[in-house]
Amino acid sequence: MKKVILDLAVTLDGFIEGPNGEIDWCIMDDDMDFDGFLSGIDTIFYGRVSYDAWGNYQPDQNASPAEKQLWKGVHSKEKYVFSSQNREDQNAIFVNSDILNKVIEIKQQSGKDIWLYGGASLIKTFIQLNLIDIYRISVHPIALGNGKPLFEDLKERIELRLLKTNIFKSGVVQLIYEPNK
Repeated sequence: MKKVILDLAVTLDGFIEGPNGEIDWCIMDDDMDFDGFLSGIDTIFYGRVSYDAWGNYQPDQNASPAEKQLWKGVHSKEKYVFSSQNREDQNAIFVNSDILNKVIEIKQQSGKDIWLYGGASLIKTFIQLNLIDIYRISVHPIALGNGKPLFEDLKERIELRLLKTNIFKSGVVQLIYEPNK
């Protein structure tokens, strides 16, 4: 069965974005092997706001070949957008009801794993519905003091088991967990 993987950058003090939505603190090291991660998924789950911002993003012409290749890889995946809006979009399937059963149905399809891209509201919903199979959290060496926290309004504790730790040359530490179920 496919797994839902939350792959996300977070600050040392637990924020996924700054107070104004900024993510300029995110570091992409070439030793992070993001291409390897992308090769293990065939589906991306977005919230509508994240999809509108990044779901069809195209780097400008001055972008490096590596950045252009990265976005080509991202856009080659099947995309689902979880939104209260029901919208026609040639690049994505919109889901606006019964999230739990729709995700279970997608997980049962053949293929590779699923990247839970976000945003914050969708991540919160997936956490509350226990739909995340792997937490792949990259802790960046910066503290913002405030912003949008990763874990907000938890109704109960989430107990996790550490699977792996990766340390990158920038000082980013990636923690890979699975829930204790």
